[in-house]
Amino acid sequence: MSQCPCGSTLSLTHCCALLHQGQPADSAEQLMRSRYSAFVLGLGDYLVHSWHPDFLGGLTKEQLSQSDTQWDGLEILTAQGSPGDDTGTVEFKAWFLEGDERHCLHERSRFVRYQGRWVYTDGEQDPAPLKMGRNDPCPCGSGKKFKKCCG
Repeated sequence: MSQCPCGSTLSLTHCCALLHQGQPADSAEQLMRSRYSAFVLGLGDYLVHSWHPDFLGGLTKEQLSQSDTQWDGLEILTAQGSPGDDTGTVEFKAWFLEGDERHCLHERSRFVRYQGRWVYTDGEQDPAPLKMGRNDPCPCGSGKKFKKCCG
C-alpha cells in the first residue's frame, strides 16, 4: 500500500481514494487534500466533480488530467469548514517541480456546500497574511495562543 499523496499517514486506499470513488468529504480540508491527491494522480473527472460548476471556467477533465507538473508535497496552514458549515476556507502551500526547480503554490481556497457536498469555488494565490489577534489560537496548530507560539 502506498502512502496517500495528501500528506496523511494513511494509505491512498484508506484516505483520498475513498473520496475519489464517491464518498463525500466531511470538511473543506478533507476535500482540499483529496483534490491535491487528484492533481498528483491526474484524476480530471474527480477535479471537475469537486469544482463548483459556476467557477470551473470551461476547464475540462482532459485539461485537468494532463499536466507536466510534478507535485512534491502539501502543507495545510489553516482550515475552516466542518460538517455543519456551509462555507469553508483552506490556506495551503503545494510544492511542485518544474525542471530542476522547486516552486510553491500558496493559496487560500474557498469551498461551499453545493447539492449537499463540499466543492471548491476559487482561491486567492499568495494571499496577504491573516491578521491574528494575540489571544487567537495559533494557525500552526500547536493549540497554544498566537502570542505564546508563532506571534
